[in-house]
Amino acid sequence: MKKLPQVTLLFWIMKIAATTLGETAGDLLSMTLNVGYAFSSMILMGLFWVTLAAQLRSKKYHPLLYWTVILSTSTAGTTMSDYMDRTLGLGYAKGTLILMAVLAAVFVYWRTSAHSFSVQNITTFKVEMLYWIAILFSNTLGTALGDFLADDSGLGFAGGALLIGGLLALTAVAAYSTRFSKTLLFWIAFVLTRPFGATLGDVLTKSRAQGGLNFGTIGSSIILGSILGILILHTTFNEIKETDGPGASSAGPGFN
Repeated sequence: MKKLPQVTLLFWIMKIAATTLGETAGDLLSMTLNVGYAFSSMILMGLFWVTLAAQLRSKKYHPLLYWTVILSTSTAGTTMSDYMDRTLGLGYAKGTLILMAVLAAVFVYWRTSAHSFSVQNITTFKVEMLYWIAILFSNTLGTALGDFLADDSGLGFAGGALLIGGLLALTAVAAYSTRFSKTLLFWIAFVLTRPFGATLGDVLTKSRAQGGLNFGTIGSSIILGSILGILILHTTFNEIKETDGPGASSAGPGFN
């Protein structure tokens, strides 16, 4: 039963597009539309649970459904992080540490209570739930970490994106050329793509005086949504071809 996508280069491109869109769309709802962090978090968490329920009920992999859940975790993670850091006054550093501890606890529980920690061998309801909970907190942590790098570290939006991009490149090298656990490297990359998306989202939305490209939250969300939509259509077409074809295509180096 295949319910998750193959972890290839296209997967990571779509993940970055989805998390960057999550940043811009979350800011669009909470700040541009003045909905507020708390109410935005409730709306987006509701969207997350609705899309997650559909994903859990599904019997096979549907690209549109899967990436809709990813997007909902990204937007919910943006507003949840902003609520913790700004409304509750925890600040970026403390919020990041709290979320790191929560995510570590999810991984420890998953590793000790489930039969498999692999992200490509998920066949039970419990493990799939843990997978999505880990994704939600990974994206929330990534938002807090990205904001910390952009605002408190002195690196700025572009500097934060370059730092995270470098760490992602090192993770990719480790995945292809070392014997490190591919599952561990998957989660490291998954966490890092969120602050990369967050800082990239800031680069797209902020004014040129702030080091951004000044597309705004609306323009950036339209651009990113179009890119992600095209990639989802491409993936869906490939899934249909693979299902109708004589055999499955090779996934390439994955994260097992």
